[in-house]
Amino acid sequence: MDVLFLLIPVSIVFLSLAVTALMWSIKSGQYDDLDSPAHQILFDDDDDLMPDSKESSKQSKSND
Repeated sequence: MDVLFLLIPVSIVFLSLAVTALMWSIKSGQYDDLDSPAHQILFDDDDDLMPDSKESSKQSKSND
């Protein structure tokens, strides 16, 4: 029974920390846009990774 006098205040402290963390994350915008990051993986951005044909032809001519 004596352990309840310790566990109840500790649980209240943990609860207040969890509520504080939740309020901070809501205010900082963590939950503003939940759909866009999941759809960004579907966008095709391979064009930035592929070299231009003009640059590759210049490099091949300079190597010859």
